Amino acid sequence: MEEKNKSQSGSLPGQLWELFWTFAKMGAITFGGGMAMLPILQREVVDAKGWATEEELTDYYAIGQCTPGIIAVNTATFIGQKYGGVPGGIAATLGVVFPSLVIISFLAALISNFADLPWVRNAFAGIQVCVCILIFNAVIKLLKKSVVDKRTAAIFLLVLAGGVFLDISPVWFVLASAAAGIVLKNLEAKRA
Repeated sequence: MEEKNKSQSGSLPGQLWELFWTFAKMGAITFGGGMAMLPILQREVVDAKGWATEEELTDYYAIGQCTPGIIAVNTATFIGQKYGGVPGGIAATLGVVFPSLVIISFLAALISNFADLPWVRNAFAGIQVCVCILIFNAVIKLLKKSVVDKRTAAIFLLVLAGGVFLDISPVWFVLASAAAGIVLKNLEAKRA
C-alpha cells in the first residue's frame, strides 16, 4: 500500500504538498484538540488516502498521546513520516499547525474586544457540545476495533477503572497496557 501511495502523487515536492495540504485542511476544521481530530484522521488518512491502516492510526494516536507535545501534531508527524520520510513528517506537522497559527494570531488580536459578548460565549458553548459528540463517536469506533478478545477486554476494563479512580498520567496507562499485551500474548502462545 505504501508503494501505491507514494506513486500516486509522483515527485517528492508533490508528496510533501499533498501531506501539507491534507493536514492543513484537517487542522483548519478541527476544534477541540487531538481527540476531536480522530474521526477526521480516520476519514482522510485511512479511508481516503490509505496512508495508514486503522490499527496504525490507533497506535500513532496512542503514542502521540504519551509523547511530549500536542496529540494532533504528534500523530500528523508519525503519519507524514510513514508516508514521506522525515520531509513528510515535517510537511504534515507544518500543515496541521499552520491553520491554528493563522487563526489564533487573528483571534488574539480580536478576542479581548469580543469575549464578553453573549453570542461569542454561546457559540463556544455550542462548539464544545459538538466536540463531545465527535470524541464519543471516535471512541466507539476505536473500541469496536481494539477490544476484540478477552485479553484486550481485560486490559480495557483495567485501564478504564484506573482512569476513573486513579489520578496518574496517561503515559503510565499506555506503558502498562503495552506490557500487559506482551505478557498476555506470550502466555497465550505458551499455552497453545
